[in-house]
Parts: sequence; C-alpha cells; structure tokens
Amino acid sequence: MKSEIIKPDIVEEEHLQFLDDLQMSGETNMFGATPYIQDHFNLSARDSMTILQYWMESFSQRHGNKKQ
Repeated sequence: MKSEIIKPDIVEEEHLQFLDDLQMSGETNMFGATPYIQDHFNLSARDSMTILQYWMESFSQRHGNKKQ
C-alpha cells in the first residue's frame, strides 16, 4: 500500500508545470533542476529542493503512472 504524498505548502501548481515543461525540454537532468527553480521563481535553495522533491515523488501520481 502506497502512502499518500503530502504536498508542502510552498509547492504551487505553477512550480509543477514549470518542472514538467523543463523535463520535456530536455535542457537538464531533473536531478539538477534546483537552480532552475531558484532562478525562475526567485526562491531559496531549500525551498527549491522541497519543490523538486515533491515533483519527483508525486510525478507518477500526478501523471497517471505514464512515463515520459
């Protein structure tokens, strides 16, 4: 049984869409996406890592288990 992934308060839909778009662009390996989040949204490294971690952990749940 999978546990529910709880979305941190800092995470907004625009962050998730930005990361989806970044992944599709192929511009960077997503493990290196933290600086992109920092620059685009003017966030701290810590908040950016929190967003990225949630994006990674919730990816299959948000995208219906489809692989990209």
